[in-house]
Amino acid sequence: MAWSVGGEGRVTVLRLLHRWPDRYGVVGYTTSGRYGETALVGDVPVPGVPGLSLMDVAARHRPDLMYGSTGTEGFAEACWLISVGWSARTVPKPGTLELPHAAWILDVDRTVDLGVVMYGHTRLHVGRLTLTDPDQMTRARALARPQ
Repeated sequence: MAWSVGGEGRVTVLRLLHRWPDRYGVVGYTTSGRYGETALVGDVPVPGVPGLSLMDVAARHRPDLMYGSTGTEGFAEACWLISVGWSARTVPKPGTLELPHAAWILDVDRTVDLGVVMYGHTRLHVGRLTLTDPDQMTRARALARPQ
């Protein structure tokens, strides 16, 4: 059963190449919890662009080769998605949108409890991310256009 979680804070939005050579989506990364222990990575819906199953995108990158497994289903894929968001925040490429104060809602498709700390996180919620400010949402969706 899908559910939603909302919050407010720093959101990093990036254009993600998910199928070589030219299939892009837009992804948002933020955190929740007192110390940011929960990472949230969401597909930002863009009209005319098919939605992404981010766990499937991660799986195609064979994250198990890098992260191994803890026995938790989806562990390596969760680590890869957290790495994408965390990396975009710490070393942003041109075109990355950094929103220091944004209200958001994530329609959660899946939650993975990592069992270990990864990039400061112990849990991942993945799903569909909507920014509640229409101007911020317009700016995020604009990343889907070719750069």
